[in-house]
Amino acid sequence: MLNGHDAIATIAVKSLDKARQFYADTLGLEAQETGEKSVAGFKSGRSSLMVYESQFAGTNKATAATWVVGADLDAIVAALKERGVTFEHYDLPGTTRRGDIHEAGSTRVAWFKDPDGNILSLVNG
Repeated sequence: MLNGHDAIATIAVKSLDKARQFYADTLGLEAQETGEKSVAGFKSGRSSLMVYESQFAGTNKATAATWVVGADLDAIVAALKERGVTFEHYDLPGTTRRGDIHEAGSTRVAWFKDPDGNILSLVNG
C-alpha cells in the first residue's frame, strides 16, 4: 500500500527561526518553502525533512532522523564539529567508541542533537 510512496522525517521544534538556521546553515540542507506559517521544509538528497513548531519539541528520547553518509562519515563529523555541533556519547552493549563515532562490527554511527534536543544520527550505511 505505501511501498510506492516517499516518506519524510518530521521533527518538532520550538522555534522555526532556530531550526532554519541549524538545518540549513549548520547541516547544509536546502530550505524549501512550504507555504505554512509554522512548518519549514528541507531537501536532503532524494528525501525531505519537515520541521514544525510544537510545545512537545525535544521530548523524543530516540533518534528522530538518520543520514546514511557512507565513507564520508569521518569527514562529515569533523566538518559538523567545526560548525559547533556537539556529538553525543552513549555506552551501548557491543559497541566501542573512537572519538565521536560508535562502532559495532562494520556499522559506524555518530549521534548529535538539534537546538531543541532532537536526536539525529549519521551512519556509514
